[in-house]
Amino acid sequence: MGGPVGRSSMPGEETRSRVRRGDRLGGEEARDDGRDTEGGDASASGGSGERGRRSESHRRGASAGGRGRSGRRAPKSGKRRVLRWSASVLAVLILGTGGAGYLYYEHLNGNIKKEDLTLGDKQMADHKANAAGQTPLNILLIGSDARDSKANQKLGGAKETFGGTPLADVQMLLHLSADRSNLSVISMPRDTMLKMPKCTAPDGEVFAASTRDVQTNQSLGRGGPGCTVATWYELTGIRIDHFMMIDFAGVVSMADAIGGVPVCVDANIHSRSADGKGSGLKLEKGTTSVKGEQALQWLRTRYGFEDNTDLGRAKAQHQYMNSMVRELRKGTKLTDPAKLMNLAEAATEALTVDKGLDTVKKLYDLAEEFKKVPTKRITMSTMPNVYGTGVNSGRVYPKAGDAEQLFRMVRDDVPLDGKASKRKKPEEPKDPSAPVGEIAVSVRNGTATDALGPASGRAGEVADQLKNAGFGRTSIDSDNVTGAARTGILYPSADLEGDAQAVAKALGVPLAQVKRSTDVSGISLAVGADWREDGAYPVSKGTEKTPESAGALNGEDEKACMKVNPNYTW
Repeated sequence: MGGPVGRSSMPGEETRSRVRRGDRLGGEEARDDGRDTEGGDASASGGSGERGRRSESHRRGASAGGRGRSGRRAPKSGKRRVLRWSASVLAVLILGTGGAGYLYYEHLNGNIKKEDLTLGDKQMADHKANAAGQTPLNILLIGSDARDSKANQKLGGAKETFGGTPLADVQMLLHLSADRSNLSVISMPRDTMLKMPKCTAPDGEVFAASTRDVQTNQSLGRGGPGCTVATWYELTGIRIDHFMMIDFAGVVSMADAIGGVPVCVDANIHSRSADGKGSGLKLEKGTTSVKGEQALQWLRTRYGFEDNTDLGRAKAQHQYMNSMVRELRKGTKLTDPAKLMNLAEAATEALTVDKGLDTVKKLYDLAEEFKKVPTKRITMSTMPNVYGTGVNSGRVYPKAGDAEQLFRMVRDDVPLDGKASKRKKPEEPKDPSAPVGEIAVSVRNGTATDALGPASGRAGEVADQLKNAGFGRTSIDSDNVTGAARTGILYPSADLEGDAQAVAKALGVPLAQVKRSTDVSGISLAVGADWREDGAYPVSKGTEKTPESAGALNGEDEKACMKVNPNYTW
């Protein structure tokens, strides 16, 4: 079995009994794909056979959005994106009609559902600014399989699950670079096995950290999307700034509002098996424009793509997202104010977001940030993984080495497309370090992993290295042995940044691994699982290259076509 590479959770009790049983693979698959009440042939009517057009190249537009009267005429080609004009039209419609416009704006705000960003105990470390003082932005996209409404029940099927605990069956992390030049996406297969952190629901119910591996999609049932955020942070160490969650009905309404999205299959496909498994997707070979329920079927299909697992489905989702971005940036479908209004209504009704994205204006501002990235600098990837064995056959685990490399690249703001600009050295802190003899440092042993206990004596050995370097106020925190995937240094406030960086330099730890966090009261050094052996810190010799096992797909790749499993063709 491939060993997990993520951060170890604190020991605790197992997930509560009413959480859906993730260890019944067949049952989960049936729930996921095999209960489409509309039947497999229903999808055929949605496919027009329309061939996808090649995307036009675009230059980056100005960062400011359109204002006031900009909706009176079409923008000049190549100078201003149609989407920017379209968004301005919507702004005029909402804000330019006096009290009625304000009421509609408030109506849209009222559509948006809000929840806490994280339900975990750990405070996420702050971003490290680049040399220009810019910070990245990380958004977690969550697709819920909730059957909590008539629309979701009709689309999702599986009557036995109606009103049950929802699962986070789609999980994608969107990383917008600090300089807004590129966007990297990491999908985590819903069959990923990992440890769940402790989560406290908004109503006060406590879900103890799991003591065994649990399927990642169960995180949503442990208090809400905030636990999914906490689970990602526990595994990856990547700070998450916001989340956006959408359900079945939301996908369909958004897809209808956007219009058709071109997708491709290399053979005729009908995702329906003799025993009823499958999404019902039915398409002819080649490119078809899908929307509405057929778009949902595409996004949910696993039986019929590649090896009939969640890995193929993730690739299909990447193809859809890239194609959707290209279609939206053409702008031809969003110049009609009525369609824009429909899209605004569908989007706000479909979304559940964290409280930091609780208004239309905040969502619009976020969209403006994403629009700065050219399509050719968007990279989709899947968390590198290996299949489990025995009772976990068919499930996956993070692939040792490759998964951590992908996570590290996102943590360090390294683009996945391999087009990193020359990296500037981090700015020296405004407050220089104190004399090393005056810097207080607490060292703890965080070398434990899911498979191994803490390496004996590591905190003491590293503390001795610091003392030999003149850090006479070094102490050992023997009570905290929580595992950390990599060595890191935390500090609580700006006046200690220089001191924390001095500690890192003395040990040869990269400054990118020095983070500000309100989770500590002083400088805290966690000796991670990457430093289990005596000696100097083993700086990674790996190149800043996306692992091949991540299956990277560029946003401009219009030739991407899903491989159809021969057992599901017609």
